[in-house]
Amino acid sequence: MNKLLARCKRFIYHSFFRRLIPSYHFALNWLAAAYYHHPSQQLIVIGVTGTTGKTTSVFLIAEVLRAAGYKVGYTSTAMFSDGQKDWLNDKKMTMVGRFFTQRLLRQMVSNGCHYAIVETTSQGILQYRHRFINYDIAVFTGLYPEHIEAHGGFDNYRRAKGRLFSHLRACQYKYINDQQRVQSTDHGFKRIGLNKVLKTVIANLDDEYAPYFLSFGSDQAFGYTQRPKEIEEHNWPEQLKILSIDQLQSGIHGTDFSCQDQIIHLPILGAFNAFNALNAIAVALSQEIDWPIIRSGLAAIPGLAGRLEMIDQGQPFSVIVDYAFEPVALSKIYETLELVNHKKIIHVLGSAGGGRDVARRPKLGQIAGQLADYVIVTNEDPYDDDPRLIIDQVAVGAEHAGKIHNKNLLTILDRREAIAKALSLAKKDDIVLITGKGSEQAICLAAGRKLPWDDRQVVREELAKLAIDGWQ
Repeated sequence: MNKLLARCKRFIYHSFFRRLIPSYHFALNWLAAAYYHHPSQQLIVIGVTGTTGKTTSVFLIAEVLRAAGYKVGYTSTAMFSDGQKDWLNDKKMTMVGRFFTQRLLRQMVSNGCHYAIVETTSQGILQYRHRFINYDIAVFTGLYPEHIEAHGGFDNYRRAKGRLFSHLRACQYKYINDQQRVQSTDHGFKRIGLNKVLKTVIANLDDEYAPYFLSFGSDQAFGYTQRPKEIEEHNWPEQLKILSIDQLQSGIHGTDFSCQDQIIHLPILGAFNAFNALNAIAVALSQEIDWPIIRSGLAAIPGLAGRLEMIDQGQPFSVIVDYAFEPVALSKIYETLELVNHKKIIHVLGSAGGGRDVARRPKLGQIAGQLADYVIVTNEDPYDDDPRLIIDQVAVGAEHAGKIHNKNLLTILDRREAIAKALSLAKKDDIVLITGKGSEQAICLAAGRKLPWDDRQVVREELAKLAIDGWQ
């Protein structure tokens, strides 16, 4: 009887606090926005959501807007910017705590920013981190299963993303002057001579869920596609402006494609980045930025930290660091590597713990096992899970793809040791691919502990050791 009572108390306790959590998150977000005097009301705010391509899209949008002469701040998985300086995201979160985000938005206002770009995640939305941010543009990059276990199913994941677009429609209108500055319009007559900021949706039309994200409504909408004939029969919103891309070619020097009879050069590896560039193009067109500025802005894009980042210390082989941590993104990386002349591929990877999408672990191993010559499975972000168990689950996938333990499949718990082993195996014209963390600044361990870490820096340190003995 006592055991039964104890179980009932635990259930009531957890059930009670589960019901309180949404109110807690909502109240905390309201408090953060109020404390910093609702800074998003003074900026044109762009929200970017989707399963993949968010961070690169944020970066490309920012650079095109900057090419047009505007001051831009942003928050993303890889980087932060307050409009004055850019710095690496060392928080191990995309949508950081409400007070951090609102404080950063306030700093953007103080620094004279015209635009703020907020990478907006489904988990952040569930915690109401998008609330009390007045969005003007919502960008949908595409959708496929990720964080499904955290959301309790794909439909819940899709609906969580959709809440950004329903929120956009509920956001108050802003008015700007000819310099694209948001103006205070407490009284209606103050709006005379100002331009209304139209609520805008931008969507990847080649994604099957694009109609859902466009269904929430907006003042204007842009969509982009590589298959214009296939999407013609859809019942798209009347105001949708469709951008089609063709003549897409990608190589070691970047990606070239045409859009609306405009030839675009993007000096970034990966054909998939053309779609990320289309997000920037659509944002620019929605803000009436001319094509010559768009073209020159994209052509001048520098590489993004931790996204297909090549580390060159004079070694006779290539080293590429990328953030890809789920199967679809990893497959796209390998499509890109096909464009790079190489002999062998040596892949270092792992998978996250903390109950994050356990089912993807063997899938990651299988992709690496099929497409790499050597697979080295190592620790990534175990959180409270057993890192050795995670490694074994990834390795199982590589074994199913035909890799053999201690021959072309290695499991090394220490991530530095794993990277060092991969570099030592590399010969002239090989590629060492290191995925899962990109430019992240910490490895997340049990009990909330973080180990300072940067894959790129570790690679440089280990390459320096090899250089002492001379390259192979």
